[in-house]
Amino acid sequence: MRIVFMGTPEFSVPTLDALIHSEHEVIGVVTQPDKPKGRGKEVQLTPVKIKAQEYDIPVYQPQKVREESFLQTLRELNPDVIIVIAFGQIVPKALLEIPKYGCMNIHASLLPKLRGSAPIQWAVINGEEKSGITTMQMDVGIDTGDMLLKKEIILDKKETGGSLHDKLSLMGGDLILETLQLATRGKLNPQKQDDSLSSYVKMLDKELGKIDFSKPAIEIERLIRGLNPWPSAYTSLDGKTLKIWDADVVEGKEGAAFGEIIEVTKDSIVIQTGNDALTIKELQLEGKKRMTIDAFLRGYTVSPGTVL
Repeated sequence: MRIVFMGTPEFSVPTLDALIHSEHEVIGVVTQPDKPKGRGKEVQLTPVKIKAQEYDIPVYQPQKVREESFLQTLRELNPDVIIVIAFGQIVPKALLEIPKYGCMNIHASLLPKLRGSAPIQWAVINGEEKSGITTMQMDVGIDTGDMLLKKEIILDKKETGGSLHDKLSLMGGDLILETLQLATRGKLNPQKQDDSLSSYVKMLDKELGKIDFSKPAIEIERLIRGLNPWPSAYTSLDGKTLKIWDADVVEGKEGAAFGEIIEVTKDSIVIQTGNDALTIKELQLEGKKRMTIDAFLRGYTVSPGTVL
């Protein structure tokens, strides 16, 4: 098949790589415009653009894919199918109708559950036992198209948003190749989504990471893992932001306040929550490096009774 690929972040790259090395022909790559990043505001290429340039594949970076000039460019390319994964713009009906086989999306959840922009992190935060990827025939809705194929994965006990991201990223290529193979043979069996089983998860932002210690320890522990590495879960200690990177649920102390440090040993800080407590294993105080508790306590004094 003649394929136009639409994607932007690192998550999309393994799928693009798989398509490049398949029997199909990637005739063009569409990615978000390059943006300045960092303190120096240097313009950085998107990871998908970097991969495309390695293989001299034409790259298109429209500000809006609904622009008629870009739609005409796509019509002239005449792709058999457009593959979309973590692109970053809503794809309009006019674009969906261009390829013979339409637009196929690789979504990082087991649809219809967890529609939206951050299903990977919310799978961890919500305590899902399994996650996965779904190939989907795109329509004008957001993650509402017919499901094509699925592949699931069981979450590890200490799964983080980052570790699940990397696992699912590597799964996309094989599943879309299998989907394309069935499509060319006329053997796809699209399945309608049951909207009653769906939920839209909200975008991640830094405010989401502010820990509410009145919540149960098990919920906070999942939040810590789900927001690792970004935007991270945090509280404050002595007026400074304290990021918590790893913690375990332990028994709490009756009568202790929410957020109160109830125990400090040479290698543990235990914090009371709304139900049970958290023993912190790895943290990062504002201005300092990320470190284990024993390393942190060798240079910083924390006393029981302190409330975060």
